Amino acid sequence: NLIMPKYIILNSFSVKFVMAVQTLNNFLKICFIFEILLISSVSWSKDSVLNFGKAKSILANQVYGKKNETFYCKCRYQKKSIKAKSCDILTKKYKKRKKRLEWEHIVPAHAFGNAFKEWRDNKKYCPKQKSKRKCTAKLNSTFREMEGNLHNLVPSVGAVNALRSNLSFAEFRGKSEELCKNRFWKQKRKINVAKDIKGDIARIYFYMNETYPGRGIISKKNMKLFEAWNKIDPVSEDECRISRLKAKLQGSRNKFVEDFCK
Repeated sequence: NLIMPKYIILNSFSVKFVMAVQTLNNFLKICFIFEILLISSVSWSKDSVLNFGKAKSILANQVYGKKNETFYCKCRYQKKSIKAKSCDILTKKYKKRKKRLEWEHIVPAHAFGNAFKEWRDNKKYCPKQKSKRKCTAKLNSTFREMEGNLHNLVPSVGAVNALRSNLSFAEFRGKSEELCKNRFWKQKRKINVAKDIKGDIARIYFYMNETYPGRGIISKKNMKLFEAWNKIDPVSEDECRISRLKAKLQGSRNKFVEDFCK
């Protein structure tokens, strides 16, 4: 009679203990599921930025705004239209694109595209797709990320974007074609720009080259050029503001800009 109550008390405690453990396990499972959902949500959000189509929308609506000015020629724009009287676009080519806002890759897609097998052999991977760029974007997530990287995209007059194409930057003298007044020049297959954006360009190249190593983004010759451009055009307050906005939205910062922001 004296022993039985002890067993009853022990059994009662055991039941409560097991129930408590089960409750804790259920709670931990819920926490784990919530964490997975949260991580998935963040990953989805990041992936939604890192493609060219969605990147353009984010840049227009959340970074530069629907009223601003273009990167190279400082032409004012509203929504997708360039205000023609706000700047001098001197080329006679691409008349329709002279009136249109576009988003330009500072490091051209062509410059890093050749590092991908889908680009080099697109007939094999996409027999029905003539565009190397579209083929690679469809099949390779790293290329899609590079193509949609916010730090590498700037607003541009469509015609200027077309004329720059995949040409590399350079310093040159002598006869050249002026594409927008006092700001953008072309000589053979090279482009030169106004001093106040040379550093911006260099720091974008540095970022892309470090973020995506082995993609042939900067040659030894161009590294010297960009190091010089980085020195003659230091980081500005507006460059800091834009870079921070892009970093916040994308989740990756350009240290070559932000480390020198006040």
